[in-house]
Amino acid sequence: MKFFPLLFVLLLGVQNVAAQSASISGFVKDATSEETLILANVTLVGTTKGAATNNTGYYTLTNIVPGTYTVLATYIGYQDYRVEITLTPGETRRLDIELAPDDFTFDEVVVTADRQEEEEARNLGVAQMKVETVKQLPTILEPDVFRSLQLLPGVKAASDYSSGLYIRGGDPGQTLILLDRTTVYNPSHVFGFFSTFNPDAIKDVRLYKGGFPASYGGRIGSVLDIYNKDGNRREMGGSLSLGLLASRAFVEGPYSKGSYMIALRRSTLEPLLAALEGQEGIPDAFYFYDLNGKVNIDATENDRLSLSFYAGTDNLDIEIFDDAALNLKYGNRTFSANWTHIFNEKLFSNFTLTTSRYFSKPKVSFGGTEFAQDSRIFDTSVKGDLEYYPNDRHQLEGGFWGGVFTFPFSSSFDGEETFSPRVQAGYASVYLQDTYRPSSLWKLQGGLRLNYFSDGDFIRLEPRLTVEHMPVSTVRLQASYGRYYQFQTLITNESFSGFDFWLTSADGVLPAYGDQFILGVKTSLSSTFSFDAEGYYRTMRQLFTLDPYLPDPSGLDYSEFFTFGKGHAYGVELQLDKTRGRLNGFMGYTFGVTRRRFPNVNLEGGTPQFYPPKYDRLHDANLVLNYHLSRKWRTTGVFTFATGQAFTDPKGQARFFDGQDVTGFQEQEFLVTGGFNRDRLPNYHRLDVGVSRSGRFFGFADFELQLQVINVYARRNIWFTFYEFNESTESDGTQDVIERVDVPQIPIPLPNVSLTLTF
Repeated sequence: MKFFPLLFVLLLGVQNVAAQSASISGFVKDATSEETLILANVTLVGTTKGAATNNTGYYTLTNIVPGTYTVLATYIGYQDYRVEITLTPGETRRLDIELAPDDFTFDEVVVTADRQEEEEARNLGVAQMKVETVKQLPTILEPDVFRSLQLLPGVKAASDYSSGLYIRGGDPGQTLILLDRTTVYNPSHVFGFFSTFNPDAIKDVRLYKGGFPASYGGRIGSVLDIYNKDGNRREMGGSLSLGLLASRAFVEGPYSKGSYMIALRRSTLEPLLAALEGQEGIPDAFYFYDLNGKVNIDATENDRLSLSFYAGTDNLDIEIFDDAALNLKYGNRTFSANWTHIFNEKLFSNFTLTTSRYFSKPKVSFGGTEFAQDSRIFDTSVKGDLEYYPNDRHQLEGGFWGGVFTFPFSSSFDGEETFSPRVQAGYASVYLQDTYRPSSLWKLQGGLRLNYFSDGDFIRLEPRLTVEHMPVSTVRLQASYGRYYQFQTLITNESFSGFDFWLTSADGVLPAYGDQFILGVKTSLSSTFSFDAEGYYRTMRQLFTLDPYLPDPSGLDYSEFFTFGKGHAYGVELQLDKTRGRLNGFMGYTFGVTRRRFPNVNLEGGTPQFYPPKYDRLHDANLVLNYHLSRKWRTTGVFTFATGQAFTDPKGQARFFDGQDVTGFQEQEFLVTGGFNRDRLPNYHRLDVGVSRSGRFFGFADFELQLQVINVYARRNIWFTFYEFNESTESDGTQDVIERVDVPQIPIPLPNVSLTLTF
């Protein structure tokens, strides 16, 4: 009986200590615009207490012993912030921090702030891409977020003409893409040439290559989380960019209750197309546009509301050749309403209403016969996230996400409907996660996510665990395990992304799932260099896709449309970063292997064998360098090397006669292969360079002029091959000749010029 009084006394003592402790919390912002900064670092100098700001720029430090401290706030590219504060017993101090951007100085270093390990940015599998980096890199006609991400270890590009993200052995459908917490489907322009995300409108780009926490779900591969800018709360400003392919306009500013931002991008090729009208291969009509907007309402000190929207469309009319034409129209619409509320210094919340719409209506006509497709997606959801900081050892997170996914789809051939599934399903998920720091040397993050999908009544549980140990202050050892489920699959077309569409799990179509295992070492070699290494292994099971051997889907049940397979991927990623000095950049290398197995593919003894998909590369290496010649001049170079993609190379020719006599009329010729994707195209490599000049434009705006050349030494990397059967007349008669045709990617040096005015 003596135990209970003793326990009561101990709990009373803990409560008394908690009541006497102090706390500080607030937002970290850009001093020039009051734009909140995600993953800024806030610490108490001389203690082990520290925190990183969350997705809204909010931080909190709790259970602080009363006394006098120096608060240090840091963020790469900004000047350090220091302030001395005195905390009294039980005080809850609200401390909003403003960081001033660094100005470049051209003595020994360019970036003068010390490198700080942003807590979440150096987590396992996480990569951040600064928007300024996206704009500075040499690019094919237009700055692009996806193409910049393709330079990171573990992220592969399908070709020069594709912005698709192939991450750690997964296809683009295995990556969840979020814009202001809203799912975006098929975010591409110009047949997948570049993504729909306008760099002028973006504040933060964060990629979880694998091992993502329990707060994310719905995909078995990776997560790309993108946030739009809030808008300048201090003064009105904007920019105008003129380019060869498209031009962009951006404006932001304050109003009485908060801030706003509007960004517009539109193709500007119409004058050139008009001049080339009548030429073979020139479209009769072509345009695309993006419109981003955001309005923020600062209701109270603890309540912020925001409304965010995006709209984008592609439209193309082109006569491919005589009696063949293509009309392609597709696009996205998204909207989100977000409410951020701070209950107190320990409890933070975020609630969002989202709606996402995707549509694609391609039509192809050939010789009077038309193939048409109508694909639409309507996705409406509500999500909520809570963060609770009971003490400096635990950070609890929990939340929910539920909605309705509707997918009407139809395809027709010569006016006859050939495939018309209609899917409508409800989905819901809840998660709980704890980040536990038993000491300054260890961090453990464990979580559970429970998913429900109504079409099939699937309930699936996803456990997640990450462990981190810092034996010394400059080294992080990390390990992670997670299980992930996916109830949707992307049916892709390698020619045009506008033909891509989504299908879902249902009765008889089990959801795909996979396990991920990751080990990592993150090091800070000095204030200038850092080196990261990660190894991963992941499984992909119950992969479902349309059966390519299905002759006629009419009259079949939905579950009979599919074929089911499995896969796996493993690899090692290395990255060396240099963040200081006139010369800065990074070098990345990936050794990666991915395999798939589906019925009736590469049969040996009647058993299908594993094969590499076309985006299996084995070796990938990228070198990105920036050199500041002066305040006004900067040069940039990007070199890329990759193992040639897998393809099917014919090994011989066969001739088939339909009839008993070889002189019959139904003679057919075909190529004999050694197996699907068992050969390799030549290795890929390319060098891109650029130079930029900045300054004042007639005294009323800042300008940046960029001159770039893609594929400097004219490497003819092969895109794909095909074979033509031709007849050749020889002295001894007519013979069949097979000609291999290699279709190159960008075959010549491609110049690009752009002018950006900022006012």
